[in-house]
Amino acid sequence: MAQFFSIHPQNPQPRLIRQAADIVRAGGVIVYPTDSCYALGCHLGDKDCERQLRQIRGLDEHHHLTLMVRDLAEIATYAKVDNRQFRLLKANTPGSYTFILEATREVPRRLQHPKRATIGIRVPDQPVALALLSELGEPLLSTTLILPGDALPLNDPEAIRERLEKHVALILDAGPCGVEPTTVIDLTGETPQVLRKGKGSLAPFGLEH
Repeated sequence: MAQFFSIHPQNPQPRLIRQAADIVRAGGVIVYPTDSCYALGCHLGDKDCERQLRQIRGLDEHHHLTLMVRDLAEIATYAKVDNRQFRLLKANTPGSYTFILEATREVPRRLQHPKRATIGIRVPDQPVALALLSELGEPLLSTTLILPGDALPLNDPEAIRERLEKHVALILDAGPCGVEPTTVIDLTGETPQVLRKGKGSLAPFGLEH
């Protein structure tokens, strides 16, 4: 049965953040708020948690999961970034973007795209998410909280509790936080490619039509 913490969306209580980080480290899958919508998250190194994450979402191994990281410096630990990519990342993080980049050896093989050796990377612009990442001191393996058969991500914490309390260890309730997922940009090619149009503007990448 999931624990349920009511947490302040702008000034999250340090005690609750510490408890949430402990739950992640202990192998729990959690629901937490981001600047786009609620997300599922778990410990980067835990295979069982990853499997649970994919089961909840109904995802196969070809679907990119996302590494939620604190800042630009942490991106460089987990993704290979050249000067062009660095400029784009610096100008557009934190924010509602997920960037597809070539993974470094720090990323477990099972988390990389099986054919392309890529990974999704994101720096959220949301105080609860950033506080949790800071407390953990490492990325959170994440995916948007949209359940199989649903058209939109879950946004009401009580509805999330009703549907997932037997499937996750913790729900961080920060109130409604949106239903528009991130914009996904593939930066591995010569020019940026939009894989999903979401909350983040395409204008900084010259991709607006």
